[in-house]
Amino acid sequence: MNVFWFIPTHGDSRYLGVTTGGREVNLPYLKQIAQAVDSLGYSGALLPTGRSCEDAWVVASSLISVTSQMKFLVAVRPGLSSPSQAARMASTFDRLSNGRLLINVVTGGDPVELAGDGLNLGHTERYELTDEFLTIWRDLLSKGEADFDGDYLSVSGGKLIYPPVQSPYPPLYFGGSSQIGQEVAAKHVDVYLTWGEPPEKVEEKIKQVKKLAEQQGRTVRFGIRLHVIVRETEEEAWRAAEDLIKYVDDDLIANAQKVFSRFDSEGQKRMSQLHLGSKDNLEISPNLWAGVGLVRGGAGTALVGDPKTVSERMKEYEKIGIETFILSGYPHLEESYRVAELLFPYLEMEKSKNAGTSSIVSPFGEIVASDLLPKKLHSNR
Repeated sequence: MNVFWFIPTHGDSRYLGVTTGGREVNLPYLKQIAQAVDSLGYSGALLPTGRSCEDAWVVASSLISVTSQMKFLVAVRPGLSSPSQAARMASTFDRLSNGRLLINVVTGGDPVELAGDGLNLGHTERYELTDEFLTIWRDLLSKGEADFDGDYLSVSGGKLIYPPVQSPYPPLYFGGSSQIGQEVAAKHVDVYLTWGEPPEKVEEKIKQVKKLAEQQGRTVRFGIRLHVIVRETEEEAWRAAEDLIKYVDDDLIANAQKVFSRFDSEGQKRMSQLHLGSKDNLEISPNLWAGVGLVRGGAGTALVGDPKTVSERMKEYEKIGIETFILSGYPHLEESYRVAELLFPYLEMEKSKNAGTSSIVSPFGEIVASDLLPKKLHSNR
């Protein structure tokens, strides 16, 4: 199991929808989160993309030198940059970070935002463009050259002089719930991502993408993007979930859902259908709570519960094929520690190749009476 965290470049807070409990997202704060990810045993972190976020490539680049182990899952945006430029950026980052780059392919799902960025294509056309983009991008990084003439993109004599550290290229991650999105994933990517839907819905996606990949003579791994609210007891966790949205009222929900309704993203539609714009019945599957999606686009569900229960829910996803969990929690600095402290002892996790093993009290604990090591109450062993 690979467990990632999240770098909140679009803002962070103790409560959704209000300035109360909010905090400035600046370089010192981002460094704190990245260094927590780097030291606590996470595989890496996802950096979001879009006009509401600080630029993911600039932020990730600023964090290379203050970290040593974590991987950075950073977006390429077909249609917003050329595949040759994106390939050079990826190769440079991969070399300077010593192979710590992962690529998140984001086609985009908000036509209004995309138009503001100069991309005026429909849903299907954007995925066709993504297919062409990834064909060129993969050729450049794996072969060092590319020639391609498509309906949207044309490259003649494309060259990539400096190769990446990772071979044939930094792994590609991709999320798309529509048929054409899944077809693009099956053809190109290494890890297919889904937002946190109930396990039976996720299993349907996995089976479909596996089938499409087999038709391409390929295999694909799978990951899931979720929030997590874990506390020592079930009751504390559910109180924390309710507390997170205690300032979210009907007007705020209606305004947020009005924005989401313009999206042509199939994944966003599926997220919105989980809660139907209401605070009623937000537990849509055992311990899977849709409250975040009332006002947040994209990943809108959270696993809520005590550590043992949350770990069991994660293992249910693991049994149907999920290997990578990209988690987050509000506020992200404190919750990165809480998740590592409470949840990690229950999980069989992939360890970083560079992870140190010298600490006798890891990851938490204070020597008792200057002599006695703290007891280990929970373990996945």
